[in-house]
Amino acid sequence: MKNQKICIIGDGLAGLTTALVLSNLNLDVDLYLGKKSNKTKVDQRITAISTKNYNFLKKYIGSKNLKHLWPCNNIKLYHEENEKKLNFLNFNDKKNLMYIFENHKLKKVIRDKLKINKINKINLIYKTIKKTNIKKNIINSGKSKISYDIVVLCLGAKSEIYKNLLNERAIYKNYFETAITCKINHKTNIVNPRQYFLKEGPLAILPFKKNIFSIVWSIDEKLFANNKNNLKKLIGLKLKNLLGKKNNFIISKIQSYPIKLNLETKYYNKNTLILGEGIHSVHPLAGQGFNLVLRDIEKFCQLLKNNLNLGLDINNSGILKEFNKSRKPENIILGLGIDFTNYFFKYSKYLEPFKNKIIKNLNTFEILKKLSKDVSNKGLF
Repeated sequence: MKNQKICIIGDGLAGLTTALVLSNLNLDVDLYLGKKSNKTKVDQRITAISTKNYNFLKKYIGSKNLKHLWPCNNIKLYHEENEKKLNFLNFNDKKNLMYIFENHKLKKVIRDKLKINKINKINLIYKTIKKTNIKKNIINSGKSKISYDIVVLCLGAKSEIYKNLLNERAIYKNYFETAITCKINHKTNIVNPRQYFLKEGPLAILPFKKNIFSIVWSIDEKLFANNKNNLKKLIGLKLKNLLGKKNNFIISKIQSYPIKLNLETKYYNKNTLILGEGIHSVHPLAGQGFNLVLRDIEKFCQLLKNNLNLGLDINNSGILKEFNKSRKPENIILGLGIDFTNYFFKYSKYLEPFKNKIIKNLNTFEILKKLSKDVSNKGLF
């Protein structure tokens, strides 16, 4: 039987990882990476993944290629109460709870793996795709038009290609918050992540090298606008307040982006599927964004493999409908759960006394801690 063809569009972690996972199946895969450029923008973001998702990546990449991922076996949560920082919940394990990495390094590892993986029929194409024909499974690549059995779009949250693709209702919320992120050189003893729930908004510390961590701080867009030209000073003062005034911090270039909740209720149209932030964008405070993406990729690959093992066509097969049905509940429940967590910890002078009583007792609920740890690691299903 002639090999069936899949097209993946996108040069981010979602597109690269999807191509790598599918390289183990008996498929012809075209991966469109956009035009080659000597001035490729480096993705400076830092990402955390659970141990289960780390093991999923390890199957395809190998542990030697994942040495740059920083292992963490302890996570501390703090709440700001009357200018004091209450350490109200700790997650500890003899095994690692999560792994933290620089996006651009993992991208390079996967790209290099794909380049030497020609035997598995991954075709890297350096062209920008601006239009797709959903009805006929055709993409326009320059002057040529190519037909595929399934088209997978991994183009982030704002691609024009998504227009008129998903017509179902989505769960949407504008937080009117801005996330600011940067790398910090330091001389503290911090080697594990911390999450601070502050009056200004949640701030995460993510170590990824010795004496270097990244922060992701979600603040009100008005506070961001008022301090846009003094963000390094704002961050420096906050870190000294959290970690000690005697510490010195070298702050790198700051990046920022608006925070919105977007949970699509349908992920496909005919034989075109969207993966990544195009179907679920969640608040960064729990670090679950890429974890959800990896679980999506794993499920998609599993459904494809089942069909191929039975000798069935993947075109018009019901794979995308089944994928939507199986992944939508977890993505929506976790997305709304993260949204509730953000709402619960938002500062309110009237609710703080009641909130503080609840928070102070959380560390005694071992069942809740175990459940939270399991969900963060494995998901809901």
